[in-house]
Amino acid sequence: MKAIATASAAIAFAFTGVAHAASGNLVVYTSQPAKDAQQTVDAFAKKNPDVKVSWIRQGTTKMMAKVRAEIAAGSLKADVLLIADMVTMEGLKQEGRLLAHKGAKLDGYDPALYDKDRTYFSTKLITTGIIYNTAGKMKPASWADLLKPAAKGQIAMPSPLTSGAATIHMQAIKNNAALGWNFYKGLAAQQASAAGGNGRTLKRVASGEKLYGMIVDFMAIRAKAKGSPVEFVFPKEGVSMVTEPVAIMKSTKNAEAAKAFVDFLLSKEGQQFAQRQGYLPAHSEVAGPKGFPPRAGIRLMSFDPAKALGDVKNSRKAFADLFGK
Repeated sequence: MKAIATASAAIAFAFTGVAHAASGNLVVYTSQPAKDAQQTVDAFAKKNPDVKVSWIRQGTTKMMAKVRAEIAAGSLKADVLLIADMVTMEGLKQEGRLLAHKGAKLDGYDPALYDKDRTYFSTKLITTGIIYNTAGKMKPASWADLLKPAAKGQIAMPSPLTSGAATIHMQAIKNNAALGWNFYKGLAAQQASAAGGNGRTLKRVASGEKLYGMIVDFMAIRAKAKGSPVEFVFPKEGVSMVTEPVAIMKSTKNAEAAKAFVDFLLSKEGQQFAQRQGYLPAHSEVAGPKGFPPRAGIRLMSFDPAKALGDVKNSRKAFADLFGK
Protein backbone atom coordinates (compact mmCIF):
# COMPACT_ATOMS: atom_id res chain seq x y z
CA MET A 1 0.00 0.00 0.00
CA LYS A 2 1.29 3.45 -0.85
CA ALA A 3 -0.12 6.74 0.31
CA ILE A 4 0.95 10.33 -0.26
CA ALA A 5 -0.66 13.01 1.80
CA THR A 6 -0.19 16.60 2.87
CA ALA A 7 -0.85 17.75 6.41
CA SER A 8 -4.23 19.39 6.52
CA ALA A 9 -6.80 19.76 9.28
CA ALA A 10 -5.27 19.53 12.73
CA ILE A 11 -6.57 16.86 15.04
CA ALA A 12 -7.75 17.72 18.51
CA PHE A 13 -4.53 17.31 20.44
CA ALA A 14 -3.04 20.33 22.17
CA PHE A 15 0.68 20.50 22.82
CA THR A 16 2.66 23.09 24.73
CA GLY A 17 6.16 24.47 24.35
CA VAL A 18 8.11 25.88 21.41
CA ALA A 19 10.45 23.84 19.22
CA HIS A 20 12.63 25.10 16.37
CA ALA A 21 11.29 28.14 14.50
CA ALA A 22 10.58 25.89 11.57
CA SER A 23 9.00 26.70 8.22
CA GLY A 24 9.01 25.56 4.62
CA ASN A 25 8.49 22.12 3.11
CA LEU A 26 9.27 18.80 4.77
CA VAL A 27 9.08 15.32 3.26
CA VAL A 28 8.67 12.34 5.61
CA TYR A 29 9.09 8.73 4.51
CA THR A 30 7.48 6.36 7.01
CA SER A 31 6.47 2.76 7.57
CA GLN A 32 3.77 3.71 10.09
CA PRO A 33 0.23 2.54 9.33
CA ALA A 34 -1.37 5.18 7.12
CA LYS A 35 -3.86 6.33 9.76
CA ASP A 36 -1.11 6.73 12.37
CA ALA A 37 1.11 8.55 9.90
CA GLN A 38 -1.59 11.08 9.06
CA GLN A 39 -2.37 11.66 12.73
CA THR A 40 1.32 12.13 13.54
CA VAL A 41 1.82 14.63 10.73
CA ASP A 42 -1.33 16.53 11.65
CA ALA A 43 -0.28 16.73 15.30
CA PHE A 44 3.13 18.06 14.27
CA ALA A 45 1.45 20.59 11.95
CA LYS A 46 -0.68 21.79 14.87
CA LYS A 47 2.50 22.73 16.68
CA ASN A 48 4.41 23.91 13.59
CA PRO A 49 1.86 25.63 11.32
CA ASP A 50 4.52 27.15 9.06
CA VAL A 51 5.80 23.75 7.96
CA LYS A 52 4.08 22.07 5.02
CA VAL A 53 4.55 18.31 5.45
CA SER A 54 4.08 15.69 2.77
CA TRP A 55 4.53 12.02 3.55
CA ILE A 56 4.88 8.71 1.81
CA ARG A 57 4.02 5.44 3.52
CA GLN A 58 5.27 1.95 2.67
CA GLY A 59 6.46 -1.04 4.68
CA THR A 60 10.08 -0.75 5.75
CA THR A 61 11.41 -3.23 3.17
CA LYS A 62 9.65 -1.51 0.27
CA MET A 63 10.44 1.92 1.67
CA MET A 64 14.14 1.14 1.81
CA ALA A 65 14.03 -0.13 -1.77
CA LYS A 66 12.58 3.26 -2.72
CA VAL A 67 15.22 5.11 -0.70
CA ARG A 68 18.00 3.05 -2.32
CA ALA A 69 16.65 3.70 -5.79
CA GLU A 70 16.44 7.44 -5.17
CA ILE A 71 19.92 7.54 -3.69
CA ALA A 72 21.28 5.70 -6.72
CA ALA A 73 19.57 8.22 -8.99
CA GLY A 74 20.87 11.14 -6.92
CA SER A 75 17.34 12.31 -6.18
CA LEU A 76 16.44 11.34 -2.60
CA LYS A 77 13.32 13.30 -1.70
CA ALA A 78 13.00 12.39 1.99
CA ASP A 79 14.10 14.82 4.68
CA VAL A 80 13.08 12.51 7.53
CA LEU A 81 12.90 8.74 7.76
CA LEU A 82 10.57 7.15 10.35
CA ILE A 83 10.72 3.37 9.95
CA ALA A 84 10.50 0.16 11.93
CA ASP A 85 13.94 -0.75 13.18
CA MET A 86 17.32 0.42 14.38
CA VAL A 87 19.26 -2.12 12.28
CA THR A 88 18.21 -0.39 9.07
CA MET A 89 19.08 2.98 10.59
CA GLU A 90 22.47 1.67 11.71
CA GLY A 91 23.21 0.64 8.13
CA LEU A 92 22.37 4.13 6.86
CA LYS A 93 24.49 5.66 9.60
CA GLN A 94 27.50 3.54 8.69
CA GLU A 95 27.09 4.70 5.09
CA GLY A 96 27.22 8.32 6.29
CA ARG A 97 23.69 9.13 5.14
CA LEU A 98 22.22 10.45 8.41
CA LEU A 99 22.50 13.93 9.90
CA ALA A 100 23.36 14.12 13.60
CA HIS A 101 20.94 16.07 15.77
CA LYS A 102 23.22 16.96 18.66
CA GLY A 103 20.64 19.18 20.32
CA ALA A 104 17.99 16.49 20.72
CA LYS A 105 16.61 16.40 24.27
CA LEU A 106 16.90 12.87 25.56
CA ASP A 107 16.08 13.07 29.27
CA GLY A 108 13.94 10.07 30.11
CA TYR A 109 15.37 7.89 27.33
CA ASP A 110 17.49 4.81 27.93
CA PRO A 111 20.80 5.26 26.04
CA ALA A 112 20.15 1.88 24.42
CA LEU A 113 17.24 3.48 22.58
CA TYR A 114 19.21 6.03 20.57
CA ASP A 115 22.44 6.21 18.63
CA LYS A 116 25.34 7.48 20.73
CA ASP A 117 26.20 9.89 17.91
CA ARG A 118 22.59 11.09 17.85
CA THR A 119 21.79 10.21 14.26
CA TYR A 120 18.67 8.13 15.04
CA PHE A 121 16.25 7.98 17.95
CA SER A 122 13.65 5.44 19.07
CA THR A 123 10.11 6.80 19.32
CA LYS A 124 8.15 3.73 20.54
CA LEU A 125 8.62 0.28 22.04
CA ILE A 126 6.78 -2.21 19.85
CA THR A 127 7.54 -5.49 21.55
CA THR A 128 7.10 -9.05 20.30
CA GLY A 129 5.56 -11.51 22.73
CA ILE A 130 3.16 -14.46 22.70
CA ILE A 131 -0.44 -14.40 21.51
CA TYR A 132 -2.72 -17.30 22.28
CA ASN A 133 -6.31 -18.23 21.54
CA THR A 134 -8.34 -18.56 24.73
CA ALA A 135 -9.57 -21.94 23.47
CA GLY A 136 -6.09 -23.34 24.07
CA LYS A 137 -5.65 -25.47 27.17
CA MET A 138 -2.13 -24.20 27.85
CA LYS A 139 -1.74 -20.61 29.01
CA PRO A 140 1.88 -19.78 28.12
CA ALA A 141 3.96 -17.58 30.41
CA SER A 142 7.37 -18.02 28.79
CA TRP A 143 8.95 -18.61 25.41
CA ALA A 144 9.92 -22.07 26.59
CA ASP A 145 6.22 -22.95 26.92
CA LEU A 146 5.95 -22.89 23.12
CA LEU A 147 8.21 -25.95 23.08
CA LYS A 148 5.80 -28.01 25.21
CA PRO A 149 3.83 -30.88 23.63
CA ALA A 150 0.55 -28.94 23.91
CA ALA A 151 1.81 -26.41 21.36
CA LYS A 152 3.07 -28.87 18.73
CA GLY A 153 1.56 -28.11 15.35
CA GLN A 154 -0.30 -25.13 16.84
CA ILE A 155 2.23 -22.29 16.42
CA ALA A 156 2.10 -19.47 13.86
CA MET A 157 4.72 -16.77 13.52
CA PRO A 158 5.76 -14.06 11.09
CA SER A 159 8.80 -14.82 8.97
CA PRO A 160 11.99 -12.76 9.31
CA LEU A 161 12.32 -13.20 5.56
CA THR A 162 9.40 -10.77 5.14
CA SER A 163 8.90 -9.02 8.51
CA GLY A 164 11.25 -6.46 10.02
CA ALA A 165 9.90 -7.02 13.53
CA ALA A 166 10.38 -10.78 13.12
CA THR A 167 13.97 -10.17 12.03
CA ILE A 168 14.70 -8.13 15.14
CA HIS A 169 12.99 -10.78 17.25
CA MET A 170 15.13 -13.51 15.71
CA GLN A 171 18.32 -11.58 16.41
CA ALA A 172 17.30 -10.85 20.01
CA ILE A 173 16.37 -14.48 20.69
CA LYS A 174 19.55 -15.74 19.06
CA ASN A 175 21.68 -13.61 21.38
CA ASN A 176 19.67 -14.40 24.53
CA ALA A 177 21.62 -16.77 26.75
CA ALA A 178 18.49 -18.54 28.01
CA LEU A 179 17.13 -19.20 24.51
CA GLY A 180 19.63 -18.88 21.67
CA TRP A 181 19.37 -20.53 18.27
CA ASN A 182 18.25 -23.77 19.94
CA PHE A 183 14.89 -22.10 20.55
CA TYR A 184 14.32 -21.80 16.80
CA LYS A 185 15.44 -25.38 16.29
CA GLY A 186 12.86 -26.33 18.90
CA LEU A 187 10.16 -24.37 17.06
CA ALA A 188 11.03 -26.20 13.86
CA ALA A 189 10.66 -29.51 15.71
CA GLN A 190 7.28 -28.23 16.93
CA GLN A 191 6.24 -27.80 13.29
CA ALA A 192 5.78 -24.06 13.77
CA SER A 193 4.45 -22.32 10.67
CA ALA A 194 6.41 -19.23 9.64
CA ALA A 195 4.84 -17.09 6.93
CA GLY A 196 4.04 -13.48 6.14
CA GLY A 197 3.88 -10.72 8.71
CA ASN A 198 2.29 -10.04 12.08
CA GLY A 199 -1.15 -9.41 10.61
CA ARG A 200 -1.28 -12.91 9.18
CA THR A 201 -0.26 -14.43 12.50
CA LEU A 202 -3.03 -12.49 14.25
CA LYS A 203 -5.66 -13.79 11.84
CA ARG A 204 -4.52 -17.38 12.19
CA VAL A 205 -4.56 -17.33 16.00
CA ALA A 206 -7.72 -15.25 16.38
CA SER A 207 -9.59 -17.59 14.01
CA GLY A 208 -8.44 -20.68 15.88
CA GLU A 209 -6.49 -22.05 12.91
CA LYS A 210 -3.51 -21.98 15.28
CA LEU A 211 -3.63 -21.61 19.05
CA TYR A 212 -0.30 -19.92 19.73
CA GLY A 213 1.86 -17.37 18.00
CA MET A 214 4.51 -14.68 18.17
CA ILE A 215 3.31 -11.17 17.41
CA VAL A 216 3.83 -7.48 18.12
CA ASP A 217 2.04 -6.32 21.24
CA PHE A 218 -0.38 -3.65 20.03
CA MET A 219 -2.00 -5.88 17.40
CA ALA A 220 -2.97 -8.54 19.93
CA ILE A 221 -4.00 -6.04 22.61
CA ARG A 222 -6.18 -4.07 20.17
CA ALA A 223 -7.74 -7.29 18.85
CA LYS A 224 -8.62 -8.41 22.37
CA ALA A 225 -10.19 -5.02 23.09
CA LYS A 226 -12.38 -5.47 20.01
CA GLY A 227 -13.59 -8.86 21.21
CA SER A 228 -11.21 -11.34 19.59
CA PRO A 229 -10.68 -14.49 21.71
CA VAL A 230 -6.99 -13.81 22.26
CA GLU A 231 -4.62 -12.94 25.07
CA PHE A 232 -1.15 -11.40 24.87
CA VAL A 233 1.76 -12.43 27.11
CA PHE A 234 4.98 -10.59 27.88
CA PRO A 235 7.16 -13.72 28.45
CA LYS A 236 9.26 -13.89 31.60
CA GLU A 237 12.52 -14.27 29.63
CA GLY A 238 11.84 -10.89 28.06
CA VAL A 239 10.52 -9.44 24.81
CA SER A 240 12.28 -8.15 21.74
CA MET A 241 11.37 -4.74 20.40
CA VAL A 242 11.30 -2.64 17.31
CA THR A 243 11.43 1.00 18.22
CA GLU A 244 10.28 2.95 15.17
CA PRO A 245 13.36 5.17 15.08
CA VAL A 246 13.40 8.54 13.40
CA ALA A 247 16.36 10.06 11.59
CA ILE A 248 17.21 13.07 9.46
CA MET A 249 18.77 12.41 6.09
CA LYS A 250 22.06 14.20 5.55
CA SER A 251 20.78 15.37 2.16
CA THR A 252 17.83 17.24 3.71
CA LYS A 253 17.05 20.65 2.30
CA ASN A 254 15.30 21.76 5.50
CA ALA A 255 17.31 20.72 8.54
CA GLU A 256 15.47 23.03 10.94
CA ALA A 257 12.04 21.65 10.08
CA ALA A 258 13.45 18.11 10.22
CA LYS A 259 14.89 18.72 13.68
CA ALA A 260 11.57 20.18 14.81
CA PHE A 261 9.83 17.00 13.63
CA VAL A 262 12.28 14.82 15.57
CA ASP A 263 11.93 17.03 18.64
CA PHE A 264 8.16 16.73 18.51
CA LEU A 265 8.26 12.93 18.42
CA LEU A 266 10.73 12.81 21.34
CA SER A 267 8.97 15.39 23.52
CA LYS A 268 6.71 14.29 26.35
CA GLU A 269 3.79 15.71 24.40
CA GLY A 270 4.74 13.66 21.37
CA GLN A 271 5.19 10.55 23.48
CA GLN A 272 1.80 11.08 25.11
CA PHE A 273 0.36 11.31 21.61
CA ALA A 274 1.96 7.94 20.74
CA GLN A 275 0.40 6.53 23.90
CA ARG A 276 -3.02 7.77 22.78
CA GLN A 277 -2.47 6.01 19.48
CA GLY A 278 -2.08 2.78 21.45
CA TYR A 279 1.70 2.36 21.52
CA LEU A 280 4.12 1.89 24.40
CA PRO A 281 6.13 5.15 24.52
CA ALA A 282 9.93 5.06 24.44
CA HIS A 283 10.10 7.83 27.07
CA SER A 284 10.40 6.20 30.49
CA GLU A 285 8.19 8.75 32.21
CA VAL A 286 5.19 8.31 29.91
CA ALA A 287 2.87 5.45 30.85
CA GLY A 288 1.73 2.79 28.43
CA PRO A 289 -1.79 2.71 26.97
CA LYS A 290 -4.73 0.81 28.33
CA GLY A 291 -4.21 -2.94 28.20
CA PHE A 292 -0.46 -2.79 28.79
CA PRO A 293 1.12 -3.80 32.10
CA PRO A 294 3.24 -1.26 34.04
CA ARG A 295 6.62 -0.63 32.44
CA ALA A 296 8.34 -2.32 35.38
CA GLY A 297 6.53 -5.54 34.46
CA ILE A 298 7.94 -5.67 30.93
CA ARG A 299 11.40 -7.16 30.62
CA LEU A 300 13.23 -6.06 27.47
CA MET A 301 15.87 -8.21 25.83
CA SER A 302 19.19 -6.51 25.14
CA PHE A 303 19.85 -5.67 21.51
CA ASP A 304 22.88 -4.36 19.62
CA PRO A 305 21.90 -2.88 16.22
CA ALA A 306 25.48 -2.82 14.92
CA LYS A 307 26.03 -6.49 15.80
CA ALA A 308 22.68 -7.45 14.30
CA LEU A 309 23.48 -5.57 11.09
CA GLY A 310 26.58 -7.71 10.56
CA ASP A 311 24.77 -10.96 11.37
CA VAL A 312 21.30 -10.65 9.88
CA LYS A 313 22.12 -12.15 6.47
CA ASN A 314 23.51 -15.35 8.00
CA SER A 315 20.60 -15.55 10.46
CA ARG A 316 18.01 -15.28 7.72
CA LYS A 317 19.74 -18.05 5.76
CA ALA A 318 19.78 -20.27 8.85
CA PHE A 319 16.08 -19.52 9.40
CA ALA A 320 15.25 -20.42 5.78
CA ASP A 321 17.15 -23.69 6.17
CA LEU A 322 14.96 -24.54 9.20
CA PHE A 323 11.57 -23.32 8.05
CA GLY A 324 11.81 -23.00 4.28
CA LYS A 325 11.28 -19.92 2.16
